[in-house]
Amino acid sequence: MTPVPDVPEPRIVKSPDGTAIATYDFGDPDAPVVLAVHGFASSALLNWHASGWTRDLTRAGWRVVAIDQRGHGASAKPHRPECYSMELLVADVMAVLDGYLLDDVAYLGYSLGARVGWHAADRAPDRISRAVLGGVPDADPMLRLRVDQARAFVETGAPVEDRLTATYVTMASGVPGNDLGALVALIEGMRGTVSPTPENAPTQPLLLATGSEDGVLPASRRLATTAPRGEFLEIPGRHHFNAPTSGVFRQAAVAFLDRTR
Repeated sequence: MTPVPDVPEPRIVKSPDGTAIATYDFGDPDAPVVLAVHGFASSALLNWHASGWTRDLTRAGWRVVAIDQRGHGASAKPHRPECYSMELLVADVMAVLDGYLLDDVAYLGYSLGARVGWHAADRAPDRISRAVLGGVPDADPMLRLRVDQARAFVETGAPVEDRLTATYVTMASGVPGNDLGALVALIEGMRGTVSPTPENAPTQPLLLATGSEDGVLPASRRLATTAPRGEFLEIPGRHHFNAPTSGVFRQAAVAFLDRTR
């Protein structure tokens, strides 16, 4: 049986604006590549390695190149909102493809990483041939967060009264190494940027997957029906924050990637 892959040292790729993006390379260098992009306040290793994705994908004959998105993990963490937009996050993905000399990849994304993947796939259909997108809504859920309360908490420790904002702040604070100042800047910088819609749906084969207990389930299902080659998986018994650990999700994703290879 193929062993669990060791954690590689991060390799830094510079985005066009000079931001350092940390990447991790797992598996056979000659195998077909899955580019894995994590969700908000997570990291490549937490989202994809600790939860078993790198193990299952490399056992299935895939190479995994995982990214720490800007503001996360071992990547640079600017505190200016203008350093965060969908355009910049997609540019980071393209920079990693260029840095690794990758012309054809499958994309794996969750939550924020899935939103980035929707737009990256739409803009680069010649380089992203298929995608698995978990927990992706058809709008920007960060618009509902109270940035003023989150920033006050970071700067002064003031209590966060808004329930949704408090949930995100608590979740982000619980991940070692997270920089709350950078994450609040990301929330502010992402506001008003492009969201997934039927008009910008990628034409590649897509598997959209969302937990049965996730509030974005109906929106994610709608997106799957608007994509020309979209499929949908409801992940049983999972909400937004624990869906990536689901074995059902992993198995369905590997099967989809193998079937569409």
